[in-house]
Amino acid sequence: MKRAEVLDEAKKCVCGQREQDYGSPEDNFSTIGYLWSAYLRAAHPNLNIALNEVTPKDVAIMMSLLKVARIATGSSPDSFIDLAGYAACAGEIATRENKKVEEGSL
Repeated sequence: MKRAEVLDEAKKCVCGQREQDYGSPEDNFSTIGYLWSAYLRAAHPNLNIALNEVTPKDVAIMMSLLKVARIATGSSPDSFIDLAGYAACAGEIATRENKKVEEGSL
């Protein structure tokens, strides 16, 4: 698979039907972060994690790390496509967060 093909497939995933099925990545990652935070609080009370401490950006990065782990033990083209998609989502979230900081709304 060529790099443009990987990126084109990732774009289809994060800008296409998946968003229609599950909502925006930011909203979905926010829900995942809340659930992960709740789980971590229950499973590891010594971590002192707030219920909203795992942010949407954290979720995108940790999902990327999951894909990196899968790539380390195998190399399905889908893992590279998903990795590119998660990186794109994380980049968009980070850019939006930086803009809010610059505007003074955070």
